[in-house]
Amino acid sequence: MSQALNSGIVQADKDLQPPLYAKRDLALVRGEGVYLWDADGTRYLDLMSNYGVNVLGHAHPRVTAAIQHQATTLLNCHQSFANDVRVAFLQKLLSLAPAGLTHAFLSNSGTEAIEAALKFAYVATGRTKVVAAKRGYHGRTLGALAATADKKYRDPFAGVLAAATHVTYGDVEELAETVDAATAAVVLEPIQGEGGIHLPPPGYLARARDIAHAAGALLIFDEIQTGLRTGTWFACQHEGVSPDLLALSKGLANGVPIGATLMTAEVAGALEGGVHGTTFGGNPLAAAAGLATLETLEAEGWLAHSAEVGAYFLAQLRGLAHPKIREVRGRGMMIGVELKGRATPVLRAMQERGVLALLAGSLTIRFLPPLLLTKEQVDTAVAALAEALG
Repeated sequence: MSQALNSGIVQADKDLQPPLYAKRDLALVRGEGVYLWDADGTRYLDLMSNYGVNVLGHAHPRVTAAIQHQATTLLNCHQSFANDVRVAFLQKLLSLAPAGLTHAFLSNSGTEAIEAALKFAYVATGRTKVVAAKRGYHGRTLGALAATADKKYRDPFAGVLAAATHVTYGDVEELAETVDAATAAVVLEPIQGEGGIHLPPPGYLARARDIAHAAGALLIFDEIQTGLRTGTWFACQHEGVSPDLLALSKGLANGVPIGATLMTAEVAGALEGGVHGTTFGGNPLAAAAGLATLETLEAEGWLAHSAEVGAYFLAQLRGLAHPKIREVRGRGMMIGVELKGRATPVLRAMQERGVLALLAGSLTIRFLPPLLLTKEQVDTAVAALAEALG
């Protein structure tokens, strides 16, 4: 293919959409496993998996077969009707969920999963105040945006967001001082993703649960990015902590749009018809893809594989000991490399070397690869980063 083809698609993409995204000047047209190809036929090692979505890589045969079969059977089925595939998916998902989460509301995206969690918390508690964390990211619709901390997302909508207070992630005392009798929910990521891949201090998530419950508030874990990615089904399981509500999306159906809000029986019992709903949520196509994704992860042992290779990835990155690297953080296939200067030039230099990664803030290179990543591919990625750093 000619270079003009890639450039032409990139330009048309810019011309036809509002300028809401920082474009990468790359037209991706095909994927297989851990690789992507652009319109000119250049291959890239995918260490971003569409912001953490493709946990089983691209065009996985088991997921593809499930999608194809369901497309010939039934695409849509409103949740006012029962559906066999949806039931099978929910049974599998809830069998893997943290203890105490017994019901699930299905939607189409991560921000919808958070919106639902917040609305359910408002109804269950009769309160509206939200306590979330600085550096936290929970989505961009107006409800989810209230919990999101970054001013660049919040400021254009100042005055229309729900009440929310942001505290320092990991600071138990500040959290305890902030959560009060007006608080409906504490919303936390078990590992902060967009904020730079920050792990919680040991015991923090358990104390957050205790603080929320002592005030009569609910604990919401945002596992939209961490779910299925950190070597266990859910990142909160590393700490042995179960929330009242848990939001999922991204990797749950390996690329098919889906969202899920898991909840305890107590929260489910506080809800009634009319509180929330969705036309497309829980559709059989997404349920079939989700079921195939969970079954494949379980049958083929990809969580254990991701824990092993992720630990190797962390060790190799730390072994660089490069003077431009401030810190390497992460767990499983969720890793951040914080630099001492801006990360964008390094990201571009890696792309030029055939490796795709992401930013997490202005200083951190973020790796969210498919769980299928091998140690040999890790070596390729680390070498590309070393060259890009110079």
